[in-house]
Amino acid sequence: TARQTRGLEGWVLTNVDAHTGYTTGAYTSDPGTAPTDGTQRAFTEALLKTALQSAYTQGGSPELIMVSPAAKQTFSTFTGNSTRFKDADATLNAAISVYVSDFGTLKVVPNRFQRARTVFILDMDYWALAELTAPTMQDLPNSYDGVGKALVTEYTLEARQEKASAAVRDIT
Repeated sequence: TARQTRGLEGWVLTNVDAHTGYTTGAYTSDPGTAPTDGTQRAFTEALLKTALQSAYTQGGSPELIMVSPAAKQTFSTFTGNSTRFKDADATLNAAISVYVSDFGTLKVVPNRFQRARTVFILDMDYWALAELTAPTMQDLPNSYDGVGKALVTEYTLEARQEKASAAVRDIT
C-alpha cells in the first residue's frame, strides 16, 4: 500500500477563513479528499484578525504568519494602529516583519514555495517533521565514473494539533 501524506494546505482544516465555493478536505476515509479552492478575494487585515482569533479560541498561540511573496507585499500595506516606526532615523520602513495582535506577537515570513492564495497562521509548537523511514545508504548501479551511493529516507509533515493554527484561503 502506498503511503499517504499531506502538506500544510491539507492539514489546516478547522480554523479556515475561506470564500464562496471552498470545501474542507476529508481525511477520515481512504484515500480521503483534498480541500477545494473557492472564489478568490482580496487579502485584508480583517480576514487575518478573524483567523487569528479562531486559532486562539481553539487553544493555539500562533507565533508565525507564513505568506507568499505577493501576499507579503499586501501585508506590508496593512495599517494596524498606524504606528509604523520605532526610532527616528534615515531608514524608510516599507515592510512589516512583526505583527503585534490582540493574541500575541507574530513573525511575518515570506515563503516562495507556498501557493499564493493561502496565508498560514501557525503555532509552531504543534508542527513537526515525522520520520517514516530512517536514513540509509544504498549503492547505486555502477557507472562509467565509478561507484555511487544514495542517502534514502522518508519524512512527512506532522500536525500534532491542527486546531492551534489557522489559514486565510482564496486570496488574490
